[in-house]
Amino acid sequence: MTATPTPQAAATFRFRRLDLSSKDPATVETIRRLVRRGAVQDSTIRDGVHEILEDVRFRGSPAVHEAASRFGGGRDASLFVERAELAAAADRLPAPLRGALEQAVGNVRRFAETQRPSTARTTIAPGIEIERRWTPLARVGAYVPGGSAPYPSTLVMTVVPALVAGVRDIVVASPADRDGRLDETVLGTAGILGLKSLLVAGGAQAIGALAYGLPDVGFDSVDRIVGPGNAWVTAAKIEVSSVVGIDLPAGPSEGMVIADAAADPVLVAADLVTQAEHGPDSPAILVTPNAGLAAAVEVEVAALLPRLERRAILESALRDHGLIVLAPDLAQAIDFANDYAPEHLSVDVADAERAVERLTSAGSIFVGPWAPESAGDYATGANHVLPTGGLARSCGPLAVETFGRFSQVQRINREGLEGIAETIRVLATAEGLTAHRNAVDARLGDRS
Repeated sequence: MTATPTPQAAATFRFRRLDLSSKDPATVETIRRLVRRGAVQDSTIRDGVHEILEDVRFRGSPAVHEAASRFGGGRDASLFVERAELAAAADRLPAPLRGALEQAVGNVRRFAETQRPSTARTTIAPGIEIERRWTPLARVGAYVPGGSAPYPSTLVMTVVPALVAGVRDIVVASPADRDGRLDETVLGTAGILGLKSLLVAGGAQAIGALAYGLPDVGFDSVDRIVGPGNAWVTAAKIEVSSVVGIDLPAGPSEGMVIADAAADPVLVAADLVTQAEHGPDSPAILVTPNAGLAAAVEVEVAALLPRLERRAILESALRDHGLIVLAPDLAQAIDFANDYAPEHLSVDVADAERAVERLTSAGSIFVGPWAPESAGDYATGANHVLPTGGLARSCGPLAVETFGRFSQVQRINREGLEGIAETIRVLATAEGLTAHRNAVDARLGDRS
């Protein structure tokens, strides 16, 4: 049995503090940088990613193999795991694990099916009809992180909405571990989902393969790339976004908790460290108007860490990116959360629903003491591929809509054109675009 640290020993762990009531210029600047952070801030990473992408673009699969030999994530065998091997891996999954995966798939599918867009027609005026037509993408690439920690749950989150959308061809890229081994659960999950193949590659080289294709081995490029990743993956997605669509440039996983005196510090501590487990660059932020709760949470976090497997990663993340934000009141705590726009936001306050009504910018919100963030990561059916780096102010979670596109179909007859002809002529003339005006005149008989 693991001994529980004494309060005195546990209290030695301290988060950095940020006081929202402070007018100190340094504090004001710290707040500004927090709320205006970006997904990729390191120019060295951007430069390195550019070199890898250009190499993959021009040399194909040899460049992917060479990048894997330098950075990891590949294997000596073929770059691809084919359908038969994926199906066999699914058959080898232990029954409890397969059951959990199938429940997760079912819940994600159930929620995704409520998101399927529809085509609509609108009559603007007699003789003018516009159709907003939704069409699934033909070929999509999903990046699933791996290597040091496999993420079969991310495979579910990226592939199931694509299946619901009706995407014809889904390609998954995921890295092997440092010894070139692929995680059996990831392979089995791909088999459960019926994927044709899996590309064994990670980092920028995987994104390059998805974006540009690998013509030398008959691997076609995709129409859009989705899925989370580290800073290298994110920087690569941003660079190829002029060639293919991307979902959003997600950065390190983020967790924020808003809590007041009504919250249980044990549960707040558990929620606070959840997303920090993903990596040493993952922020973990408690926002509270109650200094007593903040102190109690520090004690509970210190008591919890020795019991967790990824303790070293957690301690690094909490040391460098952990933060307690003290707010004058709950209203200002909520305002800060909206400005920060976290990826994950837990709300554990006395009147949680009232607080949620005021929250406008978060990827996924978890309401009350019975809603751990891990529930959404695995099992509720909500998607866990979420905007980070403040993008929750303008972007939403991965959804069925991500896997298709709308086009406009305009149907106009003579009556309709006559009704808007003069508007077209006047505006085209004002802009000096006489060819635009002529396209109307050529139809309606005025060709002078």
